[in-house]
Amino acid sequence: NVFSWTIMMGAFVQCGCEKQALLLFRQMQLEGVMPDKVAFLSILSACSKPAALAEGKRIHALIVASGFDSDSVVGNALVSM
Repeated sequence: NVFSWTIMMGAFVQCGCEKQALLLFRQMQLEGVMPDKVAFLSILSACSKPAALAEGKRIHALIVASGFDSDSVVGNALVSM
């Protein structure tokens, strides 16, 4: 479920393994698990480095398509990205 995926992504981000977190996010989507608000917040932290700019743009588009762009917490995380 999305809860388990989010915990694993958050752990990767916290230990500085942003690339693995991004790969896990893609795998989650391939498995058909839709990210929720917390999953987006976790993965946006992985997009804070310049090398992840393209991935951050893709995730931003997913956030808009999912309707979470109007959420103030997600909006703040996007600005911080």
